[in-house]
Formats: sequence, structure tokens, C-alpha cells
Amino acid sequence: MTAVRLVDIRDTPLSLDEVYAAVSDPAAGGICVFVGTVRDHDGGQAVSALGYSSHPTAVDRLREVAERIAGECDVVALAGVHRVGDLDIGDLAVVVGASAAHRADAFEACRRLIDELKTDVPVWKHQTFASGDAEWVHPH
Repeated sequence: MTAVRLVDIRDTPLSLDEVYAAVSDPAAGGICVFVGTVRDHDGGQAVSALGYSSHPTAVDRLREVAERIAGECDVVALAGVHRVGDLDIGDLAVVVGASAAHRADAFEACRRLIDELKTDVPVWKHQTFASGDAEWVHPH
């Protein structure tokens, strides 16, 4: 079985349970999950609306990132999902997880997965501020 067990970009709500289940394994002594949520501010300004969009290659790029990390880190499993569309404050925007025999490896792989997803996967954030100003952001 491949270490990359779940990668997706979707317009439906994300599930912590789904990502946790994907990386759970009897060989794993440590599981690390990161959740990115929509916050109500950015750069000192109140955020009133936020949406994500992605390039059609985003799922393939996410898989490439996860496979690269799986090949470079001592992991049992990796999973990552990102949401697109209009989101509300508090919604889950991204969930990634990693499992490994030891906690340090799980933490390292999880951190790399979220960091490299943000820099290498073509997903863009459009946020509107309470002032009426708006901006596109990548990496998000």
C-alpha cells in the first residue's frame, strides 16, 4: 500500500475524521494532523468574506508533493485535502495528516506537507475585508 492515502481538492466541507482514518495504521506510533481554518482577520484588517479557487492541476500537484514527502520522510501514511469555494469564518480550509512509527517523523512530515502544499499547489485565496477592499493571495 502506498503511503499517500488521500489527496483531494473539494467544494464540500472537510472532515478531520476522514483524514485521521486515512493515516491511521497499526504500524503508526504517532499521528499528527494539522487543520487550517478561516479566520476573521488578516494583516490587521477584519475579513468579511473568503473564497478559494484552484487550477485544474491542483490535485495532481498535491499528490506530487505528498509523494515527494513520503519518499523523503520516514512515514507510514500521508493525507491532505483542501477546500475551494466560498467559506465562512471558522470553516476548515485545509486538513493534512501524517503518521509514522515515531512522533518526530509524524510532526516533520505533517509540517512539510502543509508548508509545501501552500507553496507548490495552485490554490488561491480571495479575501474581502470589512472596508470593502479585496485581495488575491498565493501562497495562502
